[in-house]
Amino acid sequence: MTNSVQGPASYFPSIEKKYGRPVAEWKELIRASPLSTHMELVTWLKSAHGLGHGHANALVAHTRAEDAVG
Repeated sequence: MTNSVQGPASYFPSIEKKYGRPVAEWKELIRASPLSTHMELVTWLKSAHGLGHGHANALVAHTRAEDAVG
């Protein structure tokens, strides 16, 4: 049985392919943003960078989860 990637990270390959930036770069942008709430960040990624809602939501959710743990 293979362990497939689940949750927000499952979107990462398609995000990198569609928008041409590595996920690490998106996470840096999110962390550098002065915005603080989840939905502010999602809305910003959608309006300023052209991401779809699901992709923006996945990036923000994963980044914030990492920051909460680390």
